[in-house]
Amino acid sequence: MKQLLLYCRAGFEKECAAEIQDKAGQYDVFGFCKLSANSAFVIFEAYDADSLAHFYRDYPFEQFIFIRQWCLLQAELLELPPADRIAPVLQALLAAELTGCGELRVEYPETNDGKTLSTLARKLTVPLRQILRQAGVMLAKEQKRAPVLHVFLLSGQQGYIGLSYPENNSPLENGIMRLKFPNEAPSRSTLKLEEAFLQFIPKHEWDKRLGGGLNAVDLGASPGGWTYQLVKRSMMVTAIDNGPMAESLMETGQVKHLTVDGFKFEPQKKNVYWVVCDMIEQPQRVAERMGDWLINGWCQEAIFNLKLPMKKRYETVTEILAQLEQRLVDADIRFRLQVKHLYHDREEVTVHVQNLVLKF
Repeated sequence: MKQLLLYCRAGFEKECAAEIQDKAGQYDVFGFCKLSANSAFVIFEAYDADSLAHFYRDYPFEQFIFIRQWCLLQAELLELPPADRIAPVLQALLAAELTGCGELRVEYPETNDGKTLSTLARKLTVPLRQILRQAGVMLAKEQKRAPVLHVFLLSGQQGYIGLSYPENNSPLENGIMRLKFPNEAPSRSTLKLEEAFLQFIPKHEWDKRLGGGLNAVDLGASPGGWTYQLVKRSMMVTAIDNGPMAESLMETGQVKHLTVDGFKFEPQKKNVYWVVCDMIEQPQRVAERMGDWLINGWCQEAIFNLKLPMKKRYETVTEILAQLEQRLVDADIRFRLQVKHLYHDREEVTVHVQNLVLKF
């Protein structure tokens, strides 16, 4: 097959399409996208199947911004009659000569209509898995290192089947990280930073990079959604905002609140490990300020949000990040930069930058 199925947030289909065409083009893979507004997925059809397969194998999935999941389609859109939805899936997979799959995910678009398919997806999973194991399409037992089979329901009567590889896909169902809002947090924005930590920081490094005793600065902190995540990890936080902070955070004794402009504040000591920033401001200005923090050695790691414009969101993000990267290169800083349109983001993307040399 010459098609990729790409999952994204509803309303960001154009950004998803722009991203896949840009990245595939860098590998000399050319094609076109099929998309519908607010569908939460995009189909990329390449002109050459072999070049698409090489791109799919070689491009690091983690570097995508707007693409939540991707899989190589194994058949055209399937008709799934309610009387027997399993037979068409089995026939298509046998025709594609697909074997050795280690995991089955029955998924659906992350839209209001798509979510109504969640019950059907659960009901289909067990009997479909049993039939596919009997047919040899799937291994007898779940194998996390084997290819993942995706059945993507568009409705109760239509769906796609695709294949992805665990070393280069999202390990999450529907490509979504679902988190529970902690009732004691001052705002729902707290989930954005929690997801960012889970997305960007390997768990085996949490003790060192997210452990107690580290100093952190939260720019634009009020009322404290992001500060809450830092306090929860036993960090000492300087909260910068002209607005008030939640009393529950101030009572911990871990937070110092300064009513200062986040774009003017400068730490007096170079002992800040983390700076985080969720200010509602022009993305160019935020990126420039975060560059200042990293270049001046005011922090070792930064996580910040870039609010997106209404048009050319992918182009805007890539341009701003290219400028930030160039500044860091010019300053002879070795760094790791990651960016993702997280599930708990809305009209924004979250950026993580780690200085790979500076040590506190």
